[in-house]
Amino acid sequence: MSEEILEKIMKEKISADHLLYVSMKYTKTCDVMINLIKRWKIMMDYAFEGLLERAKKRKMIKEIPHAPKLKIDILKKIFGKNPEVIESIEEYEMFKMIDLLEKTKEAEFRKGVCLRVIYKGKEVQVNLDKLKEYSQILERFINYTKLFLLSKP
Repeated sequence: MSEEILEKIMKEKISADHLLYVSMKYTKTCDVMINLIKRWKIMMDYAFEGLLERAKKRKMIKEIPHAPKLKIDILKKIFGKNPEVIESIEEYEMFKMIDLLEKTKEAEFRKGVCLRVIYKGKEVQVNLDKLKEYSQILERFINYTKLFLLSKP
């Protein structure tokens, strides 16, 4: 099961990397940014599912809840000391709401393209540098997830 989840994660990661390094380079639109964030969210959903299944096999939890909020709460509890997981969960909470948040698009088709998002009452400027920062956080998270899923029980 872990191999299937890893395969799904890697497939989404390849698609997300293409959006970040190819599509963003040539189009520089906020719609591509939004699609990239959605792709990362899907990738993280698979990773969280894998972490929870592995935690259940290791008897760290009794059962995997069905509600997304409960899954996140359990992940925070189990992996609270792992900065890779906690940072990713923090980003995930914004990523999952991207369609519902108030957004402003700026400087599309230019180097300074910026998507301004109002999240938790604060403005978050998603630009190329911020996307690279998210990418690094997710890279560390995926590496940790791989190690956790492939480790012996």
